[in-house]
Amino acid sequence: MSKQVWLNDELIPTENASVSVFDHGLLYGDGVFEGIRAYNGRVFKMDSHLKRLYASAAAIRLEIPYEVDKLRQAIRDTLKANERTDAYIRLCVTRGFGSLGLNPFLCKCATVFIITDDIKMFPRELYDHGMEVIIAKTIRNPAASLSPAIKSMNYLNNILAKIEAIDAGVLEAIMLNDRGNVAEGTGDNLFIVRDNPQAKPELVTPPVSAGVLEGITLATVAQLATDAGLSVSRADLTPDDLFNANEIFLTGTAAEIIPVTKIDGKPIGTGSPGRITRQLSNAFHDYVNNNVSED
Repeated sequence: MSKQVWLNDELIPTENASVSVFDHGLLYGDGVFEGIRAYNGRVFKMDSHLKRLYASAAAIRLEIPYEVDKLRQAIRDTLKANERTDAYIRLCVTRGFGSLGLNPFLCKCATVFIITDDIKMFPRELYDHGMEVIIAKTIRNPAASLSPAIKSMNYLNNILAKIEAIDAGVLEAIMLNDRGNVAEGTGDNLFIVRDNPQAKPELVTPPVSAGVLEGITLATVAQLATDAGLSVSRADLTPDDLFNANEIFLTGTAAEIIPVTKIDGKPIGTGSPGRITRQLSNAFHDYVNNNVSED
């Protein structure tokens, strides 16, 4: 059976799914998206993802032509059509068909499509043994230029940093902001773990003001850490904070939780995935596989 894509309220075979060359999503990266996961037939944090999608669209004055309940059902219908209980879901909203000019308001109606498929961000062995990354020279877009709260379809900033990583022989890069502080990876948020001999280990992740997307997986992991009695805080981090951390891991819908064990050739902590990273990774997979709520 051919894979099916939901496109503008219709399920159609993947090979027939297309958008116009005049779509502003293609011409200018003018649109928003969400990456979502389904585990065991349940769409993980679907309401949170849809809330962020509509907020991103509102921020760029893009009207989504469907109510939330319609898209919620469309996601389920696309999974069912492809007989998927576990999948990566890509929900995209472009500005739609328009002219060759920049004016977005000449686009009459948004284009909306949903893909359900597999995604493999990193090889399995990196989850087991840790991943080497670099600090990119390409900085994160300043928040004054493009709010990090907008999950835009224009990922060129991230792609340039990804190219740096691949050129360096690794698969991921950490991006700094225009103040030289740590922002995030090219497609994931970041946590460091600091051991405190007098107290519980402390998890620290950069604040939104550092230029990071407010990750849904980030929030889930932070809550799991808090539930486990760990300290979690948001604070500006410098590259030195990374090199002096006991553990580092990345979080994201596609990546889930992956340990970082070397940056720019320098080992982090013991150079192997740490105890807290493994603990939270196990807790996260238990949670997504057993959580009955879609939010």
